Amino acid sequence: MSISRHRPTTVSRQAALVVLALAQGLDVASGAVVNAALPEIGHDFGLGPGALQWALTAYSVAFAGFLLFGGRVADVFGRRLTFALGMGLLAAGSLLACLAPAMAVLVAARALQGVGAALSVPAGLALLTEIFPEGGERDRALAVYASVGACAFAAGLVLGGFLTTWLGWRSVFAVIAVPAALTLAACRMFLPRGRRRAQPLDAPGAAAVTVGLLLGVYGVTRGGEMGWTDPGTLLALALAVGALAAFTWRERRAADPLLPFTLFRSSHVRMGAAGALLFYVAVAGVLFFAPMYLQGMLGYTPLQSGLAVVPMSIVVIATSSVAGRVLVRVGQGRLLVFGLLLIAAGTALWAVTPPDGRYWLHVFPGIAVMSAGQGLAFTALTSASLTGVPQDRHGVAGAVNVTAQQVGSALGVAALAAVAGAVPDTLGGYHAAYLTAAGVVAAGAVALAVTGARTVTRAGGSPGDRPAEPPPARTSRVSAPAE
Repeated sequence: MSISRHRPTTVSRQAALVVLALAQGLDVASGAVVNAALPEIGHDFGLGPGALQWALTAYSVAFAGFLLFGGRVADVFGRRLTFALGMGLLAAGSLLACLAPAMAVLVAARALQGVGAALSVPAGLALLTEIFPEGGERDRALAVYASVGACAFAAGLVLGGFLTTWLGWRSVFAVIAVPAALTLAACRMFLPRGRRRAQPLDAPGAAAVTVGLLLGVYGVTRGGEMGWTDPGTLLALALAVGALAAFTWRERRAADPLLPFTLFRSSHVRMGAAGALLFYVAVAGVLFFAPMYLQGMLGYTPLQSGLAVVPMSIVVIATSSVAGRVLVRVGQGRLLVFGLLLIAAGTALWAVTPPDGRYWLHVFPGIAVMSAGQGLAFTALTSASLTGVPQDRHGVAGAVNVTAQQVGSALGVAALAAVAGAVPDTLGGYHAAYLTAAGVVAAGAVALAVTGARTVTRAGGSPGDRPAEPPPARTSRVSAPAE
């Protein structure tokens, strides 16, 4: 039964939202719980920081590299099937990481987790927009979805510190495997079946963009660690540019492209992608340097540094709970710009932290202001990324937005690490990185406002308020048997 013909009941919609939000939280937490476990992993395997960073990077590289492909798979083979496959890979990767006998196996397991997230995230977002009609109801659902995702990173830091302290590093992967398996089991019970669509997968385009994004994120990560003149960095970035250029050439000539560039005719889609990029440049940068400051300067333990960011979750939940209602009244553009300016202001507050700072006086204000901006901005950019996009393109449109998030995260951490490393004084380097991130996000927010973000007057408003929808793909759509 197609959900477009028979809307599910309120109870079934809420149950589906719980499943989708839980999956979003697991995907985000998978990238956070490992941070606190890295020293113990290094001790067990006899590795230094250079090798250990791949326990983090393998996940983000695979996640970013396969996102667009995951969005297309969701549109072609069905959202529920793709979502279930992604959760299955996340559970399998987590179990493999828990049992890993060597670092190489752990890195492979983390990459498998990343591929699972790349499948489940765009499929889950497309399912959410399929279940909830466009307008206020969808915006409220997106606010819940966004708040869970935004809080999961902070919760993952705390949980990772606690589990590593009391049960060892392998437990941080086991705690992801179990709920991922339960979420997989809940798919058939609570998520709509949907229908597969007879359209080509565009394997050449998928290969080109996946290779390009994989090499691009790898090159940026390596550049932050080894330097931007390192031969390996330059080679990876050059090959990434070549692969992405080939992808662009291919897609502009394909009858049914993997990434329809007509999506970017929508000011909503462009605004959502730009907002996601700016959002994660600052947030990922702060969350990268904050544990170093808290542990290295203030003497916090890993568990204490994780607990220090718990207020971030509380503030994000509070602002996200009202963001959906505010979004309906003021529009996506205004809410996104205001949220980004708050993120910039909160990031700038981190630039005045002293070496002997007090938590409530010097740390908490930056967390509170930045988190308020997160709750508002994430809801707005997530809603914008799918507004005016045809239903059969929601998977790839969601993947575009999440890809922008991952690229922003990689660029932010790598570039800000380079800024901090250029300053001899450690704390001065942190401050320089914070100010750089704040300046970039503030400038980007102003640019969004000036170039037309404010023209989006109402999320899900009248047709005159929206950009024209991209035309459907040129090939015919033939429904195949349900999943």
